[in-house]
Order: sequence, then structure tokens, then C-alpha cells
Amino acid sequence: MATEGFRPLDEKYLVEYIKATPALYLKLGEKLDDLQIKEVGDGNLNFVYIVVSSKGSVVIKQALPYIRGMGESWPMTKERAYFEALALKENGQLCPAHVPEVYHFDRNMSVIGMRYLEPPHIILRKGLIAGIEYPLLAEHMSEYMARTLFFTSLLYLSTTEHKRSVAEFCGNVELCRLTEQVVFSDPYRESEYNRWTSPYLDPDAKAVREDDALKLEVAELKSMFCERAQALIHGDLHTGSVMVTRDSTQIIDPEFAFYGPMGFDIGAFLGNLILAFFAQDGQANEANDRKLYKEWILRTTEETWNLFKQKFIAVWDEHKDGHGDAYLPSIYNKPELQHLAQERYMINLFHDALGFGAAKMIRRIVGVAHVEDFESIKDARKRSDCERRALKFAKLLLKKRRQFQSITEVVSAVRQLHGQMVE
Repeated sequence: MATEGFRPLDEKYLVEYIKATPALYLKLGEKLDDLQIKEVGDGNLNFVYIVVSSKGSVVIKQALPYIRGMGESWPMTKERAYFEALALKENGQLCPAHVPEVYHFDRNMSVIGMRYLEPPHIILRKGLIAGIEYPLLAEHMSEYMARTLFFTSLLYLSTTEHKRSVAEFCGNVELCRLTEQVVFSDPYRESEYNRWTSPYLDPDAKAVREDDALKLEVAELKSMFCERAQALIHGDLHTGSVMVTRDSTQIIDPEFAFYGPMGFDIGAFLGNLILAFFAQDGQANEANDRKLYKEWILRTTEETWNLFKQKFIAVWDEHKDGHGDAYLPSIYNKPELQHLAQERYMINLFHDALGFGAAKMIRRIVGVAHVEDFESIKDARKRSDCERRALKFAKLLLKKRRQFQSITEVVSAVRQLHGQMVE
């Protein structure tokens, strides 16, 4: 599967590569005798190396020309590294506090060298499984989403600027097609890649494949995902793509980035928080019933959307007289009209986010790639109980998303359904 100028990095070749790359060896110090190298690519797609010396540290990420978790039987363009580096740089300019700095990018080798997020940073999903509270999570995630989505949309950009950026990211078609397949198609049909906690969820998986109302809603979302170039989105913004400490939040792995619907990013994050909520019953034990922690997750879900809406409208207000072509100031020239436009925009975005969030929840239960929140629950019957509750809520949310007018109503619906199903 080798392509021109490409060679998979092993530890020995990695040292040679660093020595030949000034941007990397200068971060580590010019004497590289004491390098410590650890491969941590536990995802499905890439090699990821942490490289530490006495003088500094870097992360080296290399995209392979196939899906690592599947091997060469599932080819995958290594060009995804180009789009990831592009997105990291773009979003790093828009929100530097929450995006790791890129030091080096090599397109032929599909290698990105970037800031190492040192301990105690951990993947957010692992922190949620461990029951750790992150008091600034909603503040930071809302800031990241508000800035990266607003400033890459027509609310801020001219159509000329916007179309130029859309064209740049259109090449990431292969990863978009992967999302189309695993999120919007496979869970609703027989597919060799689907799996679930069998036999306990066999009837539930079958019910998804036979639910015509659900399929019609998913068709709308798939159409929007494929057709609507609203803003530069991360494309895979789940709790495994965020690294955290109690006072730091860093968004990583935007290799699925393209110009798509804003609600896909927002929904992915909120949907994964709700999955984490439903998984808590399987993480609970006699020492910790996780009740307080479940309330923290729901509070964080609510705060994330509310803070996002507040911040998004604030930057919109700040730039309402700018050169964004969506709402020309010569037309939307009255405060009350501007307010009405914003309200309509935000409620539509809210409903988009709920739909995409629900679709992301469903694929994580009856599709190809599951989440550690559930997978770490060893007792299959207990795990399936948690998954069934999450799946039932996701189906309700997908079908009735337009009936919700606030995130508070969504959180109340989570509580109500959870309470009914655990009684």
C-alpha cells in the first residue's frame, strides 16, 4: 500500500526523521541521545508517537493509507493528514487557547508534528468514565465551537472567501463518505460492520432497521451533512477528540474536517455527553452510586449549549456590520429585525444539533465503532441495559427534535426517560 515518498514510521526510522527535520529536533534539543518514544495510537486510523527528551517534547502523528483498525483490507487516503493539519492551523488561529500548536507538516509522509499535551491531560472520555468533574469544560467547549464555527461561516466571511475555503476542504471526500456510511446508512440496514451487545440488543437493533419514521429523519440529516457547507467543522467532535485537565481543554484529531453543517459538531459533543450520562449506571458501584456525577454531566450538557448560544450571538453582534454576506447590514438594519434573524438562526441550529447528536448516539450503539463509556462495562446484561436507555432516548430525540425549544427541555426528557426505565 506504499505511495510515492511515503514510508510508515517505526521507532528507528522516527529518530532518523526527527534528526532530518529542524522544526522537530529544535523542539527536542539538538542532542537526541536521550529520546523516549511511546506509541499511543489507540484509535482506528493512525500511528501516534509521543517523543520526549530532556529539552522538550512533541507528538508525531502519521496517517496510514488504510484504516489501521481494519488493516489493508479497508484502504483510506493518507491525504486526511493534510486536512487535519489545515484545520488545526485554521482553528488554532481562531481559538489558540484550545487547539494544540502545529510545529511541522509533511504532506508526502502524512506526518504532523504538534504540541504534546503533557499529563495530567487525559482523553475526556476516559475522565468521564472515571467520574472526574471538569468545571471549565462547558466554558471552554462553547468558546471553541462559537469561534471556529462563526468565523468560518457566511456570518463573518464574504461568499468569495467562503467558497475558496469550501473548495480547499472539498478534497476530504473520503472521510466524509466514511461518516455518511457509518452514521447515516449502516445502522439502518443490514451491514457486515454493524455490531451491538448481542443477544440482549438483537430486538433493539432490528427495530432501528425497521423504523420508517426514523429513516425519514435520518435521510434529512444525511442530505444536510452532504449538501450544506455552513462552516468549517471538526467532523468528529466526540469526547474522545478532547483532552482535558481541570483547567485546560484541548481539541485534537480534526482529520474529518470539512465545510459542513454547524450542528454536526455541536450535536456530536452533546450526544457523547448524553451517552456518558447513560453509561454511568454501569460505572456505579457500592462506593459511588454516580448520582451526583450524572447531574454534573447533565448540567454540563445544558451549560455547553447555553454558553455556546450566548457566545455565538455575542461575536455575531460584534461583527454584524462587517463583510459577512449572510445578513447584509444594509438589509438587516433594525435591531428588532437583527434579533429576529438571530433567534430563527439559533433555533434552527439547535434542532440540527439535536438531530445530529441523536444520530451519533445511535451509531455508537448499533453501528461499527462503539464507545468506551459502554464497552468498559464488563457485565453484558448491565451494559445492554445502559445502551437500551440511551438508544431509546436517541430515537425519541431524532424524531421529536423540533418539539424542543430549549436545552433545559432536552435534559428534562433525559431525566424522565432514565427514571422510567430504571424503575
